[in-house]
Amino acid sequence: MKSKKATTCDHSCLMCRYVLKDWLGQIDLHRKQIKVKKGEQFIAEGEAVHGIYFVQSGLIKVHRNLSDKEIIVRFAKEGDIVGHRGVSSEQAVYPISATALEPTQLCFIDLPFFMSTLRINSELSYQLMLFYADELQLSEQKMCNLVQLSVKNRLAWSLLLLHRIFGAGSSEGYIGLALSKKDLASYVGTTYETFYRMLGELAAMGTITVEGKKIFIKDFQQLNRLASEQEV
Repeated sequence: MKSKKATTCDHSCLMCRYVLKDWLGQIDLHRKQIKVKKGEQFIAEGEAVHGIYFVQSGLIKVHRNLSDKEIIVRFAKEGDIVGHRGVSSEQAVYPISATALEPTQLCFIDLPFFMSTLRINSELSYQLMLFYADELQLSEQKMCNLVQLSVKNRLAWSLLLLHRIFGAGSSEGYIGLALSKKDLASYVGTTYETFYRMLGELAAMGTITVEGKKIFIKDFQQLNRLASEQEV
């Protein structure tokens, strides 16, 4: 992981979009540019929080270890925030890890300056509160899915979610990002073998097509029906 003083920025991340225009200069003075290689971890679960990251380019997986099993919480793309889950009024530690899935460029903001930014920029604080609320709602839904839905149904729900987040502007139902089957299995919350079998079943039904690491949704109606089915 290489760090250097930032030079240029398009100010398109979550933080820069909602701060006062006069505050952008302060951000430029305090931020650092970090380059992360594919497969490199830059946040480790349990370590003290030293700052917040914003994705300038590339793709990140945010993950946790539960009983020696990796669970992917979310994926972060260009403009997204990473490391915010560690901000706390008590001892601040990261409850998650973060690893680059492709060569990635990050913008790093140290925690004291980030907290000062929140105090001064009320619109950013408001938008971040909404972001936390949406993220909590999504996390709760994923937990319910683990109990109420079969693996096939969870896979259908996950593919629809990924398409909603990453598939904007993509053609032919492409979910918008190419992931390894192992990472997709960790995101759905199942084993690689079970995931691969369920993916094959969806493909055989004509609901999706798979081309290498790319998945295309062919029948949104059927996938929506599967995503809402509960086990009896």
